[in-house]
Formats: sequence, C-alpha cells, structure tokens
Amino acid sequence: MIASAARVAPPSPHRPWLVADIGGTNARFGLLEAPGARPARVARLEGADHADLAAAATAYLAGAGAAGPPAAACVAVAGPVTGDRVKLTNSAWDFSVADTRERLGLAHLEVVNDFAALAMALPRLEDGDIVSLGGPPHRAEGPKAVLGPGTGLGVAGLVPVPGGGWVPVSGEGGHVDVPAVAEREVAVVELLRAEQGTVTAECLLCGPGLARLHGALARLRGLPDPGRTAAQICAERGDPLCAETLEVFCDLLGGFAGNAALTLGATGGVYLGGGILPRITALVQASGFRRRFEEKQRMTDYLKGIATSLIVARDPALLGAAARLEQCLDPQGDAR
Repeated sequence: MIASAARVAPPSPHRPWLVADIGGTNARFGLLEAPGARPARVARLEGADHADLAAAATAYLAGAGAAGPPAAACVAVAGPVTGDRVKLTNSAWDFSVADTRERLGLAHLEVVNDFAALAMALPRLEDGDIVSLGGPPHRAEGPKAVLGPGTGLGVAGLVPVPGGGWVPVSGEGGHVDVPAVAEREVAVVELLRAEQGTVTAECLLCGPGLARLHGALARLRGLPDPGRTAAQICAERGDPLCAETLEVFCDLLGGFAGNAALTLGATGGVYLGGGILPRITALVQASGFRRRFEEKQRMTDYLKGIATSLIVARDPALLGAAARLEQCLDPQGDAR
C-alpha cells in the first residue's frame, strides 16, 4: 500500500471520498459522502480510452455531479504496489502516485493492490453479496482468502489483528505454477509448455486463460483452435468442447483455491471474485470445484471445515477501498 498522507477527514457531500478499482480492462469509480456508506455514483470507464489514472479520474469526476471535489482517494489496481511508480500487470497504465495526487488536487491518495482491496471488503459483505460454493457457513473470525479470475488471476489474504480490525496481505499468487493433477490437465500444461515455456496458474485461470485452455483442448483432440473468447465459451457451454473447457477450468480453480486456503490458513473462509464466475455460478456449484478444493491427502478434513463462496456483490473492491480510507480517519476530524 502506498499512501501520500497519514490521516483523512470524514467524507461529506461537499468533500467526498473517491474510490476506484482499476483492472486490466475497466476502471470503476465511485464516491462516498458519509462514513460507512456504500459507494454512490458508480461508473465504469474503458481503461484504454484514457492515458492514465489521473486522466480517467478527471473524466469520471467531470460527469459524476458531486457537490464538491474529493478530499481523499483510495485506488485499487490490478498489479503489485511497491513504490511511487505503479504499473498495471495487464494494462499500459504506468503512473506516479505523487504526480497523480498533485494532478487531482487531493490531500490524500492511497494506491493498493486490487485484491488487497477486495480482501478489505470481506467483513462488509452481506448475505445477499455471496453465494455458497460448498462447505460450512463462513466463520466471522479467522484468516480469510480471496482469489478470482478476471483479466488476470488475483489472490490476497485478510488477517485479524489483536484488539479488532483486519490487515490485508497482498501478493502475486496468481503467478505460481498451475495446479495440474489429472491426466488431461497435465497434457494441456505439457502442450502449452512446449509452445510458450513456463505455464503459471494465471495462464489458464483468467479470461484469456479460459480461451487458451479451450484452444489447447481442441488441439489435443486434433481440432483447430475455434478462437472463442471467454464470454463465448461461457455462453455456449452446451457445446461439447466448451463444456469440457469449463469442467477443466473449474477443477483447476478448485485445486488452486485449496492451495490458497492451506497457504494462508484461511479458516475464516475462501471467497472467489472476478468477472467470469458470476456468469456461470450454477455450473461452478455443480462442478468438481469443491471436490478438488478438498482433495489434499492428509489435509482433506481440514479443508472440509473451510467455507467457499462466490462474491456476487457489485463492485466489491470499491467497498474495500472505502474500508481502507476509514482506517485512515483522523480522530480529530481534520485532515493533516
């Protein structure tokens, strides 16, 4: 997390907070006009239509109709955040946090990894914001994990701290090796490895990865790559090759989620986000996802006690960005 000020004043209609979720494809923005409120005036912009974060935020604010300029902002980005310079993993955006803060006239700007923001949103999710993918009900306590396939594959954790509160743990877990176990999965990985070298989890468990998996399964059958997109594969799941692709995808995702649960000790639950899974919720529930999640030899009983859920809330990373700003509230009520 990179911040440019230590404390912020509470949001108000005349001095709202700006929150944003910047992915490889879309940039979503919203405003908070009161502490604890959900983001309002949410809008989605195409990232490719804007040169950088400051340009996109300026365009959003021009059309948002707020009563006043934002006093503070928290921006979640799809990529590592390790210093003032931020480069998105699956986008051409490359910007300075300090320069962006100055261009937008903000007293406080914080940039966080998008899945760290999603992790911060987990305690705020309500019953209607999630759908069960198997296992017991979520525990309020205990570390939590969140992961999800979108333009890329994000992973983060959320750890409780003594005395209350939570700390997100971000990383680049989507770039670990792909968890291929079944013979068909191994064949796909071997084929892709011969073509491109290293095969990471993100190579198959994301939107472009779903299309890559589809093409590899076709070639293993001796067929040409149909060239379908992720959206087309999900929409045409009655087609035998699309159905097989989604079956393998869900199995691999279950294995990957189980690995994340074990690595983070996520007894508080594993949550799945991203833009792909809400399109195929019933299919994921009926797939081998949960079986592969639990299939970890001596750790099976441990994993059976961990809930898995799909996040279906709209723009949950914006909730997490708001939660992060609330952690920075000035107890005196004035920004310093």
